[in-house]
Amino acid sequence: VQLVESGGGLVQAGGSLRLSCAASGIVFNANGFTWYRQAPGKSRELVAYILSGGTTHYLDSVNGRFTISRDNAKNTVYLQMNSLKPEDTAVYFCNTGEWWGQGTQVTVSS
Repeated sequence: VQLVESGGGLVQAGGSLRLSCAASGIVFNANGFTWYRQAPGKSRELVAYILSGGTTHYLDSVNGRFTISRDNAKNTVYLQMNSLKPEDTAVYFCNTGEWWGQGTQVTVSS
């Protein structure tokens, strides 16, 4: 199983980014996926998840600003992040089951 994240970068507060997680080696449409993030000196926290049937859940602090989605035809999960804040700065990881991606850095400047 391989999960490859992309789409991170440096953005000003109020800006947007879209993260992608391309999955291989699994039956994609049978799995749920989760985005986590880890800021320096802090523990990893769940940001959002999407189940195989499309049900979603969000961390309170990102609800209404972030949207998780999936494209089963492309074996890819997305995290659309709008109205970004400096406190969203972290390494963002894609996860399914026991498998993790390498992470992508998101930096939001004030």
